[in-house]
Amino acid sequence: MANTLTYAEICECFRRFHAAEPEPKGELEHLNAFTLVVAVALSAQATDAGVNKATRGLFAVADTPEKMLALGEEGVIEHIKSIGLYRNKAKNVIKLSRILVEDYGGDVPSSRAALQSLPGVGRKTANVVLNMWWGHPAQAVDTHIFRVGNRTGIAPGKDVVAVERAIEDNVPAEYQRHAHHWLILHGRYVCVARKPKCGACLIRDICAYEDKTT
Repeated sequence: MANTLTYAEICECFRRFHAAEPEPKGELEHLNAFTLVVAVALSAQATDAGVNKATRGLFAVADTPEKMLALGEEGVIEHIKSIGLYRNKAKNVIKLSRILVEDYGGDVPSSRAALQSLPGVGRKTANVVLNMWWGHPAQAVDTHIFRVGNRTGIAPGKDVVAVERAIEDNVPAEYQRHAHHWLILHGRYVCVARKPKCGACLIRDICAYEDKTT
């Protein structure tokens, strides 16, 4: 595990991320809070590009829980069968749609606990929705953030919850809202798993990673 960077070093990392991309955006396409919940739930063990390709047609015909229920499980499957684990994911989409209609009047709840009570929605999914839709500074830690947090020393932790807490504890408040997007994008395109592109890294001189590439 990398050494934790100092407060000043973490500030400088995020100052650079902000300067390069002031308003980073998630790459999952969505139309409203409901379609965002569905898209994030479908993205488990799948790429955002693959999910977007499948959901464009799905959301064109079912952008509310009521319409999703009317489409039915088999109808959902027809749209998402290019995504891994599509049968189980289709079941969850129908189940969560029914719960939203029956328990929440068709609206997506805005508390983490309520979101996590929905089938197929874990802590990471809930945090993505809280952050992207409601602007809450929730940190959705995926494999990219886990790797970047530990490798750079920005937010080291032995598991995703520990890294989430490290981001909350160590990243200055003014960068909290966009922190997880900056870290995800950095991990997806620069600080990649097998051979990080250290030569193109904005924070190369600050990063605690000892085995930097050229």
